[in-house]
Amino acid sequence: MPIIEIIFYLFSAVLIGSALSVVTVGNPVYAALFLVLSFFSAACIWLLLQAEFLAIVLVLVYVGAVMVLFLFVVMMLDVSAVRPRGGFAAYLPVGLLVMLIMAVQMFLVIWTRGLETQPMPEPRPVGYSHTSEIGRLLYTDYLYAFEIAAVILLVAIIAAIALTHRRRPGTKAQDPGQQVKVRREERVRLVKMSADGEEN
Repeated sequence: MPIIEIIFYLFSAVLIGSALSVVTVGNPVYAALFLVLSFFSAACIWLLLQAEFLAIVLVLVYVGAVMVLFLFVVMMLDVSAVRPRGGFAAYLPVGLLVMLIMAVQMFLVIWTRGLETQPMPEPRPVGYSHTSEIGRLLYTDYLYAFEIAAVILLVAIIAAIALTHRRRPGTKAQDPGQQVKVRREERVRLVKMSADGEEN
């Protein structure tokens, strides 16, 4: 078996294992770290397939921005059912493990580029653009799937807004419009008390 296939299966195993860990671990911080590892593993697989644009977009957008925001929100809200103990030190081993696996994957991706004897995808001609090729495929061969995905996302956004702004019986809410209409006589009652404590 060529070493490229071995590395591909290694990255795939890490990707599947980290994806399963996202939905099985109980700690949301660990789940976010494993999700970062799964995104990075998918980017390494795309680099092996010479899809550099997809790989760098996945790393920059999802790992570099979205997942950092998720991790920040999770740690700020403290959504864990069991309050974590130890602070930063409690997450250090998992963080170091994820960092080590990512470093090994990046080394293997760079190392395989020098293996000229191994079968690699055919090199693209000069002037080939991944961006234009993805755009052409999205708006020609996969136009209907792209539009269906856009409609599903739009429905999800509308549903999230509707669930957020729905009226819940039994909950108390403030209406600023009603608050500014209140007069002093409706909220303040002046009571005159005599010296012996009887109300006049």
